[in-house]
Amino acid sequence: MKFWPLYSLLCVMLFNCDSKEDTPEDNYVPIPYQLEIPVLFQTKLIDPIIPLSNTLTIEGVALGKRLFFDNILSVNNTKACASCHLPQNAFTDPNQFSSGVTGIPGNRNSMPLFNLAWNFDDKYFWDGHALELENQALEPVIDANELGNDSWEPIEAKLNNHDQYPLLFKQAFGTATITRQLVTKAIAQFERTLISGNSKFDQFSNGTVNLTTQEENGLAIFMDEDRGDCFHCHGNPNNPLWTDNQFHNNGLDATFTDLGFGAVTGNPNDNGKFRSPSLRNLAYTAPYMHDGRFATLDDVINHYSTGLTNSSTIDPLMKKVNQGGVNLNPQDKADLKAFLLSLSDPSFINNPDFIQQ
Repeated sequence: MKFWPLYSLLCVMLFNCDSKEDTPEDNYVPIPYQLEIPVLFQTKLIDPIIPLSNTLTIEGVALGKRLFFDNILSVNNTKACASCHLPQNAFTDPNQFSSGVTGIPGNRNSMPLFNLAWNFDDKYFWDGHALELENQALEPVIDANELGNDSWEPIEAKLNNHDQYPLLFKQAFGTATITRQLVTKAIAQFERTLISGNSKFDQFSNGTVNLTTQEENGLAIFMDEDRGDCFHCHGNPNNPLWTDNQFHNNGLDATFTDLGFGAVTGNPNDNGKFRSPSLRNLAYTAPYMHDGRFATLDDVINHYSTGLTNSSTIDPLMKKVNQGGVNLNPQDKADLKAFLLSLSDPSFINNPDFIQQ
């Protein structure tokens, strides 16, 4: 019994050593992030898709933004997500095909990134092969012609050994152990904040500005089945997304070197179908189509006017394919273009929250 006091003292010391006080980082609770949803979206669209497994926080969005612009995700630290999705181009690439770490161009044009939280089918890329926004970012990191890594393990190691990222992940997700799943969760959080809803046409819809006569005529052409006939795939003023986010063969080719949606579904009836892009921000997103074949908006309008090509999977909505298209006259083309450009949102490409500081 004479050793009991000493034994008790040792137990107390050991207990104190094993129960260090929590650091502020251990107790950090991330702050919820509130999306700034345009009034027009609130009145005409259902709520955005925000997974319960990846709710938005200020820390998560900031981390996602940093990762989006950081070359650390590439094999040789030379490319980032933003290398092919430039803010000034509504998060697409002005080149027909983007070049990754190898300098070799790909075979599709980079899709613009905005209003992704309202992609209700949650399918991404031109052919829809990625399901859920969190999964979309997994592939470019290990694509040989994009960010160039053989696997995610080296990227996870780089981030875990970084002098700042472990703390940032701890604050955003409650763990300093960085995984690919947490990386793509953070990027998805940032991407869901990329909301474009302040174009001239949005302001017109909100009753704060007027359209020009030419823009009004262009809208009428857009909605007219005998002229533009654009609304079936790209919506109308009641759909501020200006896309149905569905997959269509819009008469680009008679045969297909890129099967598009058909390669994903395995259904030959889907060959040559690609996702309808939003008509927002056309002033910044040239070139156009999945393969960037059209350098200008005039080229696009001419395609639908006189350039349609028939094929076995042509969309039934291309009703005038046998006449080559809708055959707009020069004034109709000019008016339609004026309307389409009214859907561009300069405040989006200049938003400091979306630009690398």
